[in-house]
Formats: sequence, structure tokens, C-alpha cells
Amino acid sequence: MPDADPALTDDLVLLKDVAREAGGIAMRYFGRSPEVWMKGGHSPVSEADYAVDRFLRETLLAARPGYGWLSEETAADESRLSARRTFVVDPIDGTRAFLDGRSTWCVSVAVVEDGVPVCGVLDCPAKQSIFWAGQGGGAWQDGRAIHVRTPPGRPVVGGPKSLIGALPQQLRARLPDVPYIPSLAYRIAIVANGEFDATFVKPNSHDWDLAAADLILREAGGGIRNHLGGPPRYAGRETRHGALVAGSGALLDEIAGVILEFEA
Repeated sequence: MPDADPALTDDLVLLKDVAREAGGIAMRYFGRSPEVWMKGGHSPVSEADYAVDRFLRETLLAARPGYGWLSEETAADESRLSARRTFVVDPIDGTRAFLDGRSTWCVSVAVVEDGVPVCGVLDCPAKQSIFWAGQGGGAWQDGRAIHVRTPPGRPVVGGPKSLIGALPQQLRARLPDVPYIPSLAYRIAIVANGEFDATFVKPNSHDWDLAAADLILREAGGGIRNHLGGPPRYAGRETRHGALVAGSGALLDEIAGVILEFEA
């Protein structure tokens, strides 16, 4: 891995070690019908989510007691707003896939400073794979550097059908059908490694869905855009986002207009 800020390197080592152990905790429940509750009447959360969240919170904050904390499964604590760095965590991104016995879910952990992710890890234990990135150090999967794909003849675009369906017909006709992947973090990660070329993100994603994957994609040569044409910011007072698009190069420019219309 290229040279990087020593403090960031230390944080990245911490995230990788802790995320891997958290993935092991999640695997104890995977395929074993964990107890499930519904949040807000439509979003499932399982005892596995809570077990992983508890482990991450206790372990990471013990190692970095001055950092803030933001997690999908922890009650919001705005004391993070005064912290220089904040852990942004989704204990199991892709809970629906996890509960269905599919492998496309991950433990997502990032460190955010001044609204920008500076370290990020996605541990995908059911796939026996791990993605990571540190600011300025490139993007990595299982020990090899990863990069976005060079412009393809037939691009692969993931995400909700409502957004894909809003693409210009001449582009839409070139797209192969791909299965929907519930884990947003994993979907962005496979844009980073070149398996997908781009993905849309429907409105109401949150910081914990995005922060780690955002950095991994950026270090792989891509990026995420909001309806204003810029990157999302994280760990502030507002943690929810509108429609987004993730990708790279000319294709990202071509499809970014869809979210402008969607947000209009």
C-alpha cells in the first residue's frame, strides 16, 4: 500500500481488524433464522445487527475514546458534532440479503473528518472478501489494488428501477439486466472494482450506508454525486441524503442528469 498519513494508517488497521471480527459475529447468525423486528413498519433489523453494533461501538470507542459515533442501530448522539473524527457504522448493510441467506451484505465502518471519509472498510464475510481504503492510499480488495472499469461498450448500471427507467432510451437500451443488490455499500464497492460501471442510489439513504463505500470508490477513481453535482458530506447534523449516482468518467457525467430531474 502506498505511503499514507501514519494516523490514518493506524485507524485503517484498527478498522480492518475490528470489521473482520464483527463479520465473524454476524456469521454466527447467518442462515440461522435470527430474531427480527421491523423499524418504522417496513425496515427489518435482527438480533445480529444489534450484536454487531454493540461489539463495534464498545471496541472502537475503547480504542479511540475521543471519536464521535454514528450508527444505524444506535440512538443518535449529537455530541459527535464536536468531535474531530467520527466513526460512521452500519453493522450489517444489506439486512434483507442477510436474512434471505444471500451473500451480498457487509459490515461497513468508516472514519469521517470534516464531513469527508478518510478511512473505510467493508467486510463481506459471506463472500470471504474485504474492501478498504485510506485517504490517498488507493482502494483495495483482498490485498490487490482495485480501479473503476475503463469505459465499456455496454455499461452495467445498478440501482432502483425507477431511476434506471429515467435514463435516455438510447442508453437504457444498451444496459444489460442485472439483479438488484440490497446492500448499497456493496453495490458501490463493485463499481469501485469494475464489476459495475455505475449505480443509482434512491432517496433516503443515510451516512452509514455510504461513507466507507464512498471513500473506496473515490480512491478507485470514481465518485458519488448528489443533485447539486457535488459529493455527499457525512457525520453532520443531517444524516439523510437525496437521490445520488455513483460511477466514473463520461458515463457518470451522462447519467448524473437523471437525479437532477428526480430531485426537481
